[in-house]
Amino acid sequence: MAQSESEAPQNAADPQVRFVASEVVQDIPEKIEPEAETVDAADASTLRELVGEIDTSGELSREVMCLAQAVYFEARGEPLDGQLAVATVVVNRAESNTFPDDYCSVVTQRSQFSFVRGGRIPQPNRGSAAWQRAKAIARIAHRDLWESPVDDALYFHATYVRPRWARRMIARATIRNHIFYR
Repeated sequence: MAQSESEAPQNAADPQVRFVASEVVQDIPEKIEPEAETVDAADASTLRELVGEIDTSGELSREVMCLAQAVYFEARGEPLDGQLAVATVVVNRAESNTFPDDYCSVVTQRSQFSFVRGGRIPQPNRGSAAWQRAKAIARIAHRDLWESPVDDALYFHATYVRPRWARRMIARATIRNHIFYR
């Protein structure tokens, strides 16, 4: 009788293999971003300067696109540090063991972001200045080029709502219309 893979004996010299059911996101340079290596956050004295230095003309990877869409739909009317804070929450969730492990899955997770309907992200106004800023902020957050005022936050909500879950959280910061929590 043949042994199944789960019954096969493990060789002590073989490395432990971990099967991952979902795709693994790695920070791989995007193929249409040759300037990405030349942007140095140390050259910028403000987040606004850094946003201005980020080239937003190239295509975005699927993951960075989802991150930019989250910034656009959740925070486009907020100051840049508020937009970066929203992006930071998405990045932190993808890196946490509590949430899905990629930006798109974090953003489309059920009942997490109000702009997502039926697991689908709407299309932004691609000709707007707000979309260009959202793409720049997404690239900055993805590459960790600027320190966010909510560096370890995993949750946020608008100041005009009072979700029950917020009572159990530790508030990290309030940036204009959003409260961020750890």
